[in-house]
Amino acid sequence: MASAASSLISRLLPVLDGFAIEVPSWGFADTGTRFGKFVQDAAAIDLSDKLSDAGHVHALTGCCPTVAVHVLWDFKPGQDPKAVAKLAEEKGTRIGSINPNLFQDQEYKWGSFSNADAAVRARALQHCYDSVAIGKAVGSEYLSLWFADGTNYPGQESIRARKQRFEEALKALHKRLAPGQTMLVEYKPFEPAFYATDIADWGMAYVLSKKAGPRAKVLVDTGHHYSGQNIEQIVAFLLDEGMLGGFHFNDRRYADDDLTLGSIDPYQVFRIFHEIHSFTAERGEAPKIAYMIDQSHNEKPKIEATLQTVMMAQELFAKAALVDHAALLRAQQAQDVVSAELELKKAFFTDVSPALKVWRKQKSLPADPLVAHRKSGYAAAAGRERAQRRKDLGISAGGSYA
Repeated sequence: MASAASSLISRLLPVLDGFAIEVPSWGFADTGTRFGKFVQDAAAIDLSDKLSDAGHVHALTGCCPTVAVHVLWDFKPGQDPKAVAKLAEEKGTRIGSINPNLFQDQEYKWGSFSNADAAVRARALQHCYDSVAIGKAVGSEYLSLWFADGTNYPGQESIRARKQRFEEALKALHKRLAPGQTMLVEYKPFEPAFYATDIADWGMAYVLSKKAGPRAKVLVDTGHHYSGQNIEQIVAFLLDEGMLGGFHFNDRRYADDDLTLGSIDPYQVFRIFHEIHSFTAERGEAPKIAYMIDQSHNEKPKIEATLQTVMMAQELFAKAALVDHAALLRAQQAQDVVSAELELKKAFFTDVSPALKVWRKQKSLPADPLVAHRKSGYAAAAGRERAQRRKDLGISAGGSYA
């Protein structure tokens, strides 16, 4: 029995070593809904706060070395990007993916890359070119693109014309990528465009990425799907096509709910990870995938929610690595549906906490990052200082994420 436990632990330690998760700067700031912003005393006010929180999460978990940044929210006009990278290092983290903002300014009311106005498209492209330059300056590998472009009413615009404008703009942007940079193209079925979102599903993102160039890949946000959609099938298709570039982790009850990972359906996340491990076992090499979190919490404390997602992702990634691929293949070849399903269930219900405990102990990390955070006093101290600073600055409820 002890031998089996020891074998499981030794099997999972390298799996955990290779699993890094990027946290989002905006996940630490005050956020809200379309109806307003909800303030938390300990929420980050500025980039320094966000980087401090990200560094704190990494210090507790040991697997979150980078923080995603939003260009308009996290970089001041004229600011030296290298100064931001230096500040991140001082806070115990590094700058990760660069996220252009192509939805906030008034010019983008009718779209950005698909806008019928050539001047607006040029502005959007220039912003992305500037984001590429920022990424190059800070050593970022990823340019992460999400677009709010779309239409709300039938006949509002030509769907094909908007598609063609997107193709042209993405090709132009791909040509500007710095060596070593990858362009991630995200999709979303609706919101804020409720009739025809310009990149509404993985197939549209796949086609546009293919046409853009070899360093354009699809980004799968686990919340950006209709209820009941088979996300692991999408992941399997993209893996087989060599087009899966990254994830934005969250969970959902309906669509883009931004819930902590696994809070609604941990088995779905497990099945997604299983497809990745299955692909790795078949090819003999793990695919290059950017694992990122994209969540904005109004009710849960920001850092606690982030820690919950990170810890759940580690647990489910480890569980999925325990699937016996040889046994699964035998069951599949024999059309033994029950045994095939049970191979997945056996791994899913395996307790991997002993392996996580050993992994964290080897890296001098707390056995339970969430408990350690609550005992640290970090949130209380940040809450006192930031609440006073928010008061001094006259910051109250508002309507934006940052």
